[in-house]
Amino acid sequence: MAGSWSMKGYMKGAALLTISALVVKILGAIYRVPFQNLVGDEGFYIYQQVYPFISIFVAWTASGFAVAISKLLADADTLATLQLRENRRFQIMKIAFWYLVVLSLSCFTLLYSGAGVLANMMGDDKLAPLMRTGSFVVLCMPILAVVKGSFQAKGRMEPVAYAQIVEQAVRVTIILSGSWLVMKYSGSLYGAGQVATAATAVGEFVGVVILVTVFKKMALFPQRDKKAERVAVWPIVKELTLYSLSVSMSGLVLLSFQMIDSFTIYNILLENGLSETLAKETKGIYDRGQPLVQLGVVIAGSLALAIVPLVAIMCKKKEGRNADSFIQLTFRAAVLFGWAASFGLVLVMPYINVMLFKTDSLTSVLSIFVLQIVPLSITLTFTAMLQGFGKLKVPALILVTGFVLKMIGNVTLVPLFDVLGAAFASNIGLFFIAFMLMRYLKRVHPITLAPASYYKKLFLASLYMMIAVYAWSFVIDIVLALSTRLESAIIGGSAVAIGAFVFLTAVAKMKVLADKEWFLLPFGRKMAKYQLWLNRK
Repeated sequence: MAGSWSMKGYMKGAALLTISALVVKILGAIYRVPFQNLVGDEGFYIYQQVYPFISIFVAWTASGFAVAISKLLADADTLATLQLRENRRFQIMKIAFWYLVVLSLSCFTLLYSGAGVLANMMGDDKLAPLMRTGSFVVLCMPILAVVKGSFQAKGRMEPVAYAQIVEQAVRVTIILSGSWLVMKYSGSLYGAGQVATAATAVGEFVGVVILVTVFKKMALFPQRDKKAERVAVWPIVKELTLYSLSVSMSGLVLLSFQMIDSFTIYNILLENGLSETLAKETKGIYDRGQPLVQLGVVIAGSLALAIVPLVAIMCKKKEGRNADSFIQLTFRAAVLFGWAASFGLVLVMPYINVMLFKTDSLTSVLSIFVLQIVPLSITLTFTAMLQGFGKLKVPALILVTGFVLKMIGNVTLVPLFDVLGAAFASNIGLFFIAFMLMRYLKRVHPITLAPASYYKKLFLASLYMMIAVYAWSFVIDIVLALSTRLESAIIGGSAVAIGAFVFLTAVAKMKVLADKEWFLLPFGRKMAKYQLWLNRK
């Protein structure tokens, strides 16, 4: 009975952590819209140039390392006696902490001391102060990762979930309020960008304070025996590094692509003859696609990843054969919602661009840009599934190859097509990654991911959505000409609602997913009931 209660509590905590991660990602995508409205395209360019440098290390440590530490601590809890368990936990936490201290200080030194060099490589020396300000965030990572990992190893997900939400809320509040004050009283775009980067450091610090306070109250720090035999350092460091990278690598891909854009696009646009101001604004308009992609991936990825833990559990039984149905559902859910978000955004992009960002500049580029949602959704799920099979090296190699393709694509295509070339380069790299991960999964675990009828039904649902959106837009555009932001909001918002309704109705009517499959997806219960109602006899 106790074991059942423990598992129930663990699953409740895991669900809370998933919901909090969803809230954090949505906040992280949405705040960019009012921020862009405050600082304009040039100000948005400034922030997006620096953002990936700070976020890559944070994503790796705060997310990847926390999971890796929790895994090692959970393994330590299987030892025979309490004293052995406590000693092992203490050694792991100590090694992990000091390893992260070395990494954090190295990264801080690189970003702070090398800010001028990095800014010069990006073609904009004024970015150096922002880089130095943002570099302080990495100093929070050792404590944050170790404490989060300890909570997760014990199944205490609630403190981590609450800290994540508070941390992001503080960050977003400071970014928006601080940028508003800077723009009102000084009008400095680089000053607003510096406030935005400082907000990340403040948010992380608040998260650390919350977690450490709860950690002390719960007295989770292990008690060690000073005479106990010490464990080897290198095996723990090696496992922490490899496992943390494998856990976070799908998230690091998008940030890595953004970093390539930071180094290449602005410089190449200047070489193409654009003025500094126009090049910055063009890069800022191109970056409008980032929050749209993030939001699309959140919707698609969260639905699919909710059942990935089931895949990992089933993979341990009967050579993974029990996992087949879950793998198939994960893939079909990722493609279904990834494609719906991506194609839906393409259909309404002229209105969404004006509604969110005031102008319809580079709408065609943004339409190409948001196609990233499909391969990113697939990559997110496939890397998690392959991790469940214990496959880490080949997926990492595939991701690195995609990174190289993106770099080559930017260097060759941006000189020819400006930012449209960068959008194409991202899609080439990401679709390559998704395709190769799919092939590798089938080699590791031969399986038919979806029948031909699935793709046919998906095509028909997309066709119905396109007809509905275009018909509605055509009719309402006659009444409301696309001349003001309010009218774009009315047309775009209503078109999104109608398109989503038609697409989901078609999906339910054609039973793209089975009734019982909907119940396995978060918030899928209502879709299951709707599908049953539509197909009642």
